[in-house]
Amino acid sequence: MPDTYYQRVIMSNMNLQNLVITHLTEIYGKREAEHYRDAFISLLEKYRGELQQKLPKPEIPLEQHTSILITYADSLVAEPNCPTLPLLRAFLHEYIGSTISTVHLLPFYPSSSDDGFSVIDPVEVDPVFGSWEDIHALQKDYQLMFDFVANHLSRENTWIQASLKDTAPYKDFIIELQGEEDISSVFRPRALPLLTKIGEKLVWTTFSSDQVDVNYHNPKVLLMMTEILLIYLVHGASVVRLDAVAFLWKELGTRCIHHPKTHAIIQFFSQILSSLSPDSLLITETNVPHKENISYFGNGHNEAAMVYNFSLPPLVFHTFLSQDATALSSWAKTLLLPSSEVTFFNFLASHDGIGLMPVQDLLSKAEIEAMAQHTQKEGGFISRRNENDGSTSPYELNINYFSALSNIIEDEPESLAIKRFIAASAIMIFFKGVPGIYIHSLIGSKNWTDAPSLSLNPRKINREKIEIQSLRNELSDPHSRRSVILKSMLALLEIRKHEAALSPLADQKIIDTNNPGCFAFLRTARKKRENNKPLEEILIAVNISAVPQSIPLHWYETSKEKEYMDLITNRTNAVSEYIQLDPYQVMVLLRKN
Repeated sequence: MPDTYYQRVIMSNMNLQNLVITHLTEIYGKREAEHYRDAFISLLEKYRGELQQKLPKPEIPLEQHTSILITYADSLVAEPNCPTLPLLRAFLHEYIGSTISTVHLLPFYPSSSDDGFSVIDPVEVDPVFGSWEDIHALQKDYQLMFDFVANHLSRENTWIQASLKDTAPYKDFIIELQGEEDISSVFRPRALPLLTKIGEKLVWTTFSSDQVDVNYHNPKVLLMMTEILLIYLVHGASVVRLDAVAFLWKELGTRCIHHPKTHAIIQFFSQILSSLSPDSLLITETNVPHKENISYFGNGHNEAAMVYNFSLPPLVFHTFLSQDATALSSWAKTLLLPSSEVTFFNFLASHDGIGLMPVQDLLSKAEIEAMAQHTQKEGGFISRRNENDGSTSPYELNINYFSALSNIIEDEPESLAIKRFIAASAIMIFFKGVPGIYIHSLIGSKNWTDAPSLSLNPRKINREKIEIQSLRNELSDPHSRRSVILKSMLALLEIRKHEAALSPLADQKIIDTNNPGCFAFLRTARKKRENNKPLEEILIAVNISAVPQSIPLHWYETSKEKEYMDLITNRTNAVSEYIQLDPYQVMVLLRKN
């Protein structure tokens, strides 16, 4: 680690007062900043000692082997009353090992709804899952990513309950309106009422009547939420995911999304990490159009280190459904990062559905409608949101990603759907950034059609709770869907893990294939000396169609090399003018200098 890294840590820790007063002034103004300065400094000092006992990791956080498994603490279950976190750890030991570097544990706190995102107590582990000791045991083997649900809390949360009763010091902890205010300009992510009557109060509830938004206009709210963040860092979070963070700051007369003071709060959180836990990262979850999404990189140094690449899942779905990579290639060419300190968090599937807002400017209405119709045909659902004119529009496709990519060809065998799914996953895994693999993609799940309350919560279709012994039985059959997909996914991740050109920070160039049936991109690792000479180049070529395709071998136009190695097959092949690809074939072609 360069000396400048340690110097930055020392300098940052010497300037907590400047950190606090600068950011509080930007958010609340000078008077409030002066009033709350000492409380914030005391809080940061309280946790600095504990955090400094953690030795900084000897590698940069965005190193080449970083990959993230997304899972609920209870995605794998056994008999009743059996804590699930030990089951997860045992499964990871048995089947995954070191192929994955990081585990994203979706909210594992006591909650009242929304599969954990309506948090009752944000600093405790739900005993159904286990304990903090189980979290720490998992941390011995993997870096961990925690959810920080910073926008809202469950109406059962003690702070919310106290605020509803105007009990000090929680008065004004929530946002109360009279019902006469003009809220027509407020952006609505769902087709639900913005305001909820709880007792005698009419309160702001962005996402559901059970999830009460907290009031960041009150500096005490920021103080208490900052302590939650610090507790997560003390418990070993290497990555902190800011859930629904775009909605933090509300101001009537605005859209109440992406407010400048929301960015100011994220910058404050980011500076806390840089000062007290510099080996930890912030990632923002903002399911919005691409240009708005990447605004959470800030200037490349002062906000999120990673943002969810929300355009990728619907674009890849569209690509394989239409068997046309034109839209994906055109969009991918536009991707730029503001600095070498940040990157994209790439994913296809998650605990939520496939968001449509990120592609509203990238795909036509007809193309979006085609995805919606296929989703319904395959047993999925379409979630809608309210528009300001009173209409509704689709914002999310609720379907398991394997199921979404199934039956694109009439009467196709499952083996073809598996090849298609692996091809789609390869694009995500090798794309510039850090890959995030949802557990149900890793183990080849389908729609959870027997999910309880599925009609009330369509997102449950992709949140299956799998009995661990049943899963082991399926994985013991090398020809089962789950076994084939798991083996293939791990093989792709192992390739990525060992190649410098597949680092999150390695260069990427989208290749013009002159063939919409293929998607290809070149990843390059360069030496810092010798005139920036390429150290290693890898071409990823993917047939996104059900028929054979060929593309010209552009990357060898100036090469003196006469052969390349396909890292998928480990075969060395002579250079030819064209690459021939079977249906849904993936080639990962390596050239080293």
